[in-house]
Amino acid sequence: MHEGPVVVFAGGGTGGHLYPALAIADALRCRRPTVRVVFIGATRGIEARVLPELGEEHFLLPVRGLDRGLYGAFWRAIPALVTSLLEAARVMRRLQPSAVVITGGYACAPAGVIAALTGVPLLIQEQNAVPGIVTKALSRFAKKIHTAFEGAAEGLPLGVRNKVCLTGNPVRPKGLGRRLQARALFQLPEESFVVLIVGGSQGSEALNQLILTALDAVSARSLDRPDHLHILWSTGPRYHEAVQATLDEFGNPDWVHPSPYFDNMPDILAAADLTVGRAGAMFTAELLNQGLPGILVPLPSAAADHQTHNARALAEAGAAVFTPESGLTGEILWAQLTRLAGDRVSLERMAVAATSLARPEAADQIAASVERFVSS
Repeated sequence: MHEGPVVVFAGGGTGGHLYPALAIADALRCRRPTVRVVFIGATRGIEARVLPELGEEHFLLPVRGLDRGLYGAFWRAIPALVTSLLEAARVMRRLQPSAVVITGGYACAPAGVIAALTGVPLLIQEQNAVPGIVTKALSRFAKKIHTAFEGAAEGLPLGVRNKVCLTGNPVRPKGLGRRLQARALFQLPEESFVVLIVGGSQGSEALNQLILTALDAVSARSLDRPDHLHILWSTGPRYHEAVQATLDEFGNPDWVHPSPYFDNMPDILAAADLTVGRAGAMFTAELLNQGLPGILVPLPSAAADHQTHNARALAEAGAAVFTPESGLTGEILWAQLTRLAGDRVSLERMAVAATSLARPEAADQIAASVERFVSS
């Protein structure tokens, strides 16, 4: 059993909250190899699959999101929250952590609350331009609040803004050094023009349908396929079977490569020339870190419309194309994709702009902040 000082990381539900925790934890272990990292997450979250696959020590709680729009679901979530708080208290009492780092989402709430109640140093990493509910609620108890956007502090209580440190979003290291290596990993031809379609860790039914509509038109020869185009497509687990069935109807084109989800996102990004995806904070941070141009279609229902803010910021900097979902058709999206596929000069300019906005040092900066609270 690892006997070093313990740091608890809590966050998950979706990849956008889990992967920042993993990036900071890896950076912390580089700085302090003796540290024992333990994750606390939710049984319903993506972490229930990813953490065991990575061999990370973890505890999963029955906590679920409080969907205030559904009366029955809201009240069903309350007993799970109470059970999760009691279980988190038991785990924390046993671990005696030096610090707790929360990275947002409903999965982090129990550990964050117990840290606040017991006086364990609490650090918050907030990915979005508009702070989430848990961040706002626990900000007064935090020792440090690391944000990714300049204006995020304005969404926090006045009394805690002196704790805010702008560091950017922590991302995993870049994928395989050269693009050709990454392409070989996914068995893509070297000369391909690779477009990555990503609808977030849960997938996007709307994006999937737009792409299927375009592929239907390509199959019927009413739209053209750009030369050497290959598509890597993260459909989302719940939509994958339906997407594959539709592709079968189109003759299962060998240049379309669907997958329920890509865990190795840095390698996938290294293989791509262009992305089409949502504009979640972590996905856009990964694009910037990789220097990869994107066509961004923000999720209209995102809290406080933060994805639109993210997409606009990248578009104004010249790193992406901002495309609202309202009024978007498969034909329009395909036209944007085709135009960029044939304009390498614009792609290069977008790549340079993306790289200039990246904050590859964010994970290490946050890990250094955590390290100050780790006992020797």
